[in-house]
Amino acid sequence: MRFLADESCDFSVVRALRSAGYEVKAVAEISPRAEDTEVLHLAFREKRILLTEDKDFGQLVFAHSKKTRGVIFIRYPIDLRQKMCKEVVNLVKRCGENLIGNFVVVQPSRIRIIRTPEDQNSGR
Repeated sequence: MRFLADESCDFSVVRALRSAGYEVKAVAEISPRAEDTEVLHLAFREKRILLTEDKDFGQLVFAHSKKTRGVIFIRYPIDLRQKMCKEVVNLVKRCGENLIGNFVVVQPSRIRIIRTPEDQNSGR
């Protein structure tokens, strides 16, 4: 699986996924300060699932129907962030290809998988 980490994504998640053998590009390394629409387009064009902590991507996907290969939206409060990396890696290992075409919200002790409007229309 291939991922693109938005600048808002804690870099420890990038390191953890890379250590687990996943290919992760980080916007901070390749295109700092890129606009959200540009980041989403890059992820789609390169067939990467977007990793983010920025709720604006939900707005782009659901309200503005922007195309996506998938989004993992990470929501962890400061006091529970020590568990975040392990839980994201476990999610990816457990769900794998089922993450494609979905908007996934990862919170402590809770994961929600929502089909994106584009995925719903494709009959997937």
